[in-house]
Amino acid sequence: MTPPLLSITGKKNSGKTTLVVRLADALTRRGVRVMTIKHGSHTFNMDPVNTDTYRHYHEGQAERVAMISPDKFALVERWEQPLTPEQVAARHMADADLVLCEGFKATDLPKVEVFRRAAHAEPLYDPALANAAAWRAMVTDGPIDNLPFPVFRLDRDGWLPALADWVELHFVSRRG
Repeated sequence: MTPPLLSITGKKNSGKTTLVVRLADALTRRGVRVMTIKHGSHTFNMDPVNTDTYRHYHEGQAERVAMISPDKFALVERWEQPLTPEQVAARHMADADLVLCEGFKATDLPKVEVFRRAAHAEPLYDPALANAAAWRAMVTDGPIDNLPFPVFRLDRDGWLPALADWVELHFVSRRG
């Protein structure tokens, strides 16, 4: 089963990671089981060179490598075709109340855009975009007019609890 997904999107250095972290924390404190997916445009390594798991994956060419410790589990898996965030969430995060996805601006995932004028002149959102209907809200540092969705203002007190209320109302599915 695929849990609800919500993408936090925005241009480079707009504050996507900061918002994902703060929103995940706010929702977790409310008892929401939050999981996250980060979109990357290039490959990554979870382990430094010459660790055992690095060697299993790179030298041994293992298809999947799991690292298990007393308090964490990590899985690195090779694939020939990338999975969508929905497929990853269904396969590995089905018990989440909400999966926050960082990035994925070109998908049809429902989106909250972070737009800070200190970083960029214009938001990503444009009503002419093919996936413009995916935008559900904007978090921004100043006034912005004529948007067909809610706007949460970073320059106003209480924006994070208000955003968390809105996300909980519209996206969270309590699983247990």
